[in-house]
Amino acid sequence: MIDHIVIIKFSETTTNEQLAEVCARYKALKDRIAGIVDIQAGINFSEKSQGYQVLLSVRFENRSALEAYGPNPDHQAVAAFIRDSGRVDSIVLDIEI
Repeated sequence: MIDHIVIIKFSETTTNEQLAEVCARYKALKDRIAGIVDIQAGINFSEKSQGYQVLLSVRFENRSALEAYGPNPDHQAVAAFIRDSGRVDSIVLDIEI
């Protein structure tokens, strides 16, 4: 299995409502994209985050599922919403478990 983890920093003008909507749209991908085993998303509450506000995590069956996820239109729509909501930076990690 593969864990795909993304942490995102948004602009100062991004609202809590937008952050919550990012999480909701991301979680909704579970039933729309094949190969997803589990999906989590949440807004950070730690002050140790260096300004990163949202964590997105998805577990895939295998690397092929991860590779198919990137160009998937449903994923691309969520990625566009994230950019439009004021994404400043993100860090992505993929690990095999």
